[in-house]
Amino acid sequence: MLLEPLILTLKLDEDTQSYFDQLREMYFPPERNYLQAHLTMFHKLPGEHEAEIFGDIEEACLRESFSLSVTGLRFLGKGVAYELTSPKLAALRKRLATSWRPWLGAQDSQGFKAHVTVQNKVAPKQARALYRELSAAFTPFEAQGTGLSLWRYVGGPWEPVDTRFFAER
Repeated sequence: MLLEPLILTLKLDEDTQSYFDQLREMYFPPERNYLQAHLTMFHKLPGEHEAEIFGDIEEACLRESFSLSVTGLRFLGKGVAYELTSPKLAALRKRLATSWRPWLGAQDSQGFKAHVTVQNKVAPKQARALYRELSAAFTPFEAQGTGLSLWRYVGGPWEPVDTRFFAER
């Protein structure tokens, strides 16, 4: 029996989450903005393997929270995203991808470039203008990865499955 696919996101510290949510509220088309800002680690995991996936998430969350650098912006053609880098995030993502390799589709098997999209599905001219505006005012900053959230894709909106927080420092 096939179940709805699962999505895995990195949970960000409250201040960073609030900042990206505000930008998304300002710049994302309102009729498409039914999700909070998010950093997707895996886009389509098989729902029928939820128990195994959740076990791996619980194990992954035994590690301490870690910092990420918000390093700049990325023009997406029809949107804009903030780029984030973290060796610890990259290592965690690689470890999970190795464990889940037999289940991964093309999008999740590709290279991973962490980002948070604040605008998407707009005219390229509008996206280019926002990219220039945000880039001109951008100053790098640090964020904190605080846990992992698992979601069920239900044809548009995401249904929360569970969130696990990383161990305290």
